[in-house]
Amino acid sequence: MQFKHPELLYALFLLIIPIIIHLFQLRRFKIEAFTNVAILKTISQQTRKSSQLKKWLLLLTRLLLLACAILAFSQPFTSKKNTINSAKETVVFLDNSFSLQQRGPQGNLFDRAIQDLILETDFNKTITLVTHDAVYKNTTINAIQNDLLQLSYTTNPLSYNAAVLKSKSLFSNTSATQKQLVFISDFQQLESPFSIPEDTLIQVNLVKLTPTNTNNIALDSVYISKSDPLQTELTLTLKNYGEPVENVSIALHNNDKLIAKSAVSIVEQAETQFTIPSKTVINGVFSIEDSGLQFDNTLYFNINTPSKLNVLSISESDDAFLSKIFTPDEFNFTSTSAQNLNYNSIETQHTIILNELKDISNSLINVLKTFTDQGGTLIVIPSTQLNTSAYSTLLANYNTRYKTLFNSEKRITSINYSHPIYKNDVFEKQVQNFQYPKVSQFYTVNEAAGSAALSFEDGSPFLTQFSNLFLFTSPINSDVSNFKNWAIIVPTFYKMAMQSLQHPKLFYTIGNLNSFDIDVTLNQDEILSIENSNTNFIPQQQYFNKKVSITTQNNPEQAGIYSVKNKLETLKNISFNYDRKESKLEYQDISTLKHVTISNSIPSLFDTLKSNTKINELWKWFIIFALAFLMLEMLILKYFK
Repeated sequence: MQFKHPELLYALFLLIIPIIIHLFQLRRFKIEAFTNVAILKTISQQTRKSSQLKKWLLLLTRLLLLACAILAFSQPFTSKKNTINSAKETVVFLDNSFSLQQRGPQGNLFDRAIQDLILETDFNKTITLVTHDAVYKNTTINAIQNDLLQLSYTTNPLSYNAAVLKSKSLFSNTSATQKQLVFISDFQQLESPFSIPEDTLIQVNLVKLTPTNTNNIALDSVYISKSDPLQTELTLTLKNYGEPVENVSIALHNNDKLIAKSAVSIVEQAETQFTIPSKTVINGVFSIEDSGLQFDNTLYFNINTPSKLNVLSISESDDAFLSKIFTPDEFNFTSTSAQNLNYNSIETQHTIILNELKDISNSLINVLKTFTDQGGTLIVIPSTQLNTSAYSTLLANYNTRYKTLFNSEKRITSINYSHPIYKNDVFEKQVQNFQYPKVSQFYTVNEAAGSAALSFEDGSPFLTQFSNLFLFTSPINSDVSNFKNWAIIVPTFYKMAMQSLQHPKLFYTIGNLNSFDIDVTLNQDEILSIENSNTNFIPQQQYFNKKVSITTQNNPEQAGIYSVKNKLETLKNISFNYDRKESKLEYQDISTLKHVTISNSIPSLFDTLKSNTKINELWKWFIIFALAFLMLEMLILKYFK
């Protein structure tokens, strides 16, 4: 039992007053003459016992009456927790990730959670509401009701640990308040499972929202599987998380126009192909109808008209093989000797190849340094008779140099499949046993700062990358090496040149670190923006002579097709899609967590919280008891003789 006014309990000491009165019988006696002593003795004997009992009963009733009155004024109550004089802090974390699009017993899990919060929370109670991407601190449901109803799903959900830390950081630092954390989520099984350390200052309440259906089909990705001058084949990948499904209908639109339809049966994963005309700008959307999650039923992609890359070969050796790699449909390839080089043409290039030059002039070294600083790609193929001093001056700009020339045979045996020029789309699988090319002369280089793409059998690099520099450690002419006969030479030079201008991919994923280049030269006061009919933003961008490098991560917030614009001019179209990591509807078992209370709905949680904080007031009972003892005293005085 607790008291709202415990200081009034000191009045109980006043109960000693009636005790003293009754014990000492504070009365004044009068002397009366009475001649018959025998009669007096008889009366005294008959009344002594009843008189003593009456006095004790009166004393008891008066003590109880006063005690009940004092206790009533101190307002006693009972509750499960000592909460009456403690300030309370409540932080509610509401999971607004895409997995809460799934339907529960009463509709969409996220929408139902918002409705329950509005209905169950005291409109004027101060709370802090937090989501993955929003905070409403020290407010009331009444004040933020409209904001709640307009909450949307986040494209960048926090990990569970980060969400818990974010929620706890919103409590005050004082230990004098009672802190309640309400964490509302479906507790989807992600890379990092939900866990929460014990905190004696914070009561943690978990609400697990459970969907009625965990089946889901997702449009996972799309890639170009075949391409020729007339047609391009797109391969769409679908993933099924649930029971096998027959005849899933797929539609392909270009600029809101339906251009193809297909149907596929899917157990766990399926692929289907679509054929579109080559060299056609496509603002494409794949879509399906699925009763599961909605965010992964649409996949946006773009095919832009690619910009041609300018490739310059400065050569003292046969470079006919380069003209076969850098074909006119994708490249503007130019070949010249060092003596006939037009220096003014260098700033217009994207990639420059030094093909077995014996010497490099200081003026060319300076121009090449500026060229790579402006984002250009430099490929160096050494000569066996190179000017060591000139090459050292050039390569010092990239923290490397050619050391010693060895005249011995070595085989090229190792491919770095994770290197950017071979990653993803060069090899379908890793090749283990192939006919190893070899060289008869090679240089050693400083390996520490480089990233080897191809290596010799002893682990030393044959082709290594230093930022914008690709460095061969051996000549590749036919007298020294048979590398030109190896099929990998084509994708190697092709992808090295492509590093100088990263064309936009078919699509990008919101939340990932995305980067691409726009082939444009801007004036000093110009800036690129990304926009569609609903939104626009200015991305992070870096300016070079022949391009602008753009980086995005958390913007845009909505999936769709966007335009990269310079003022009113559209330069490229870019597609962004939501991350598919929440498409798999598997959930964590949180019943094993300790030091938390778990509810399966928001109403049941609030019923529990109200029960835990319910106050049973007892002062009315003590008033009733006081009146009862008063009546009992009056009855004793009237009828007890």
